[in-house]
Amino acid sequence: MKLNSCLYRATVMHHRLMPKKHQFNYEVFMFYVDLDELELLSKRFTLFSKNKFNFFSYRDKEHLQLPIDNPIKNKPTKEHIIDYLAENNIEYDGGRIMLLTNMNVLGYNFNPVSFYYYFDKNENPVCSIAEVSNTFREMKPFIFTSNEYENDMFHLNTTKYFYVSPFIDHDTQFDFSLKIPNDKLNIKIDDYKHGERFFISTLTGVKKEFSNINLFKYAIRFPLIPLRIMFLIHWHALLLWMKKLPLHRKSDFPHLQQNVFNKYKN
Repeated sequence: MKLNSCLYRATVMHHRLMPKKHQFNYEVFMFYVDLDELELLSKRFTLFSKNKFNFFSYRDKEHLQLPIDNPIKNKPTKEHIIDYLAENNIEYDGGRIMLLTNMNVLGYNFNPVSFYYYFDKNENPVCSIAEVSNTFREMKPFIFTSNEYENDMFHLNTTKYFYVSPFIDHDTQFDFSLKIPNDKLNIKIDDYKHGERFFISTLTGVKKEFSNINLFKYAIRFPLIPLRIMFLIHWHALLLWMKKLPLHRKSDFPHLQQNVFNKYKN
């Protein structure tokens, strides 16, 4: 059986343009999984499991759960996504839902952002959802409908109303450009304030086969990716603090946190 799921060997790039320049990039690999294939992947691949400990594991509780104020436990991610689509007046017709994400590694995970792509039964892209997370274990979904889709890309400019970084205001603009993953991965998220771009981030990569060999190879080549991501977040925060960038504390602007939930609250 040919899988829809695959891997991407990728590079993350961040470039702050103002008030002071700061740039870095690092290599990663990411999973692009068909939510209907998670059980099959767990059976077929030695290093991968669903909802149980392994070197790589997928855990439903680490992704979108509804309702936001009191999430339902032990419900598969796909069912939560279908509910979220219905809340946004999008009817699910039984097509595939793909998820681009990092997996749990040896019991730990942190995903700065994950992306869902819903394709109808005719393989047409219907919508996309970005799960943006912060280091407080909070997450906010952003949805991209057919109104934001053109030329094989979802594009949305929206006020984030979410605390992501202490060096970025809560109410700046996210500008998402999400190319449909194929042989290449091409995602861009810029930040704007008062109509001026001040931050650029990209995720670019090349498609690789979902295989035992590649999982083993990438486990060695990119060890403990979630821990590395968390370390880099704090390391570069220290560098920005040393550059004396102004701080925006989460507690100072509670009214600018909108439609946000804590993934591990319950």
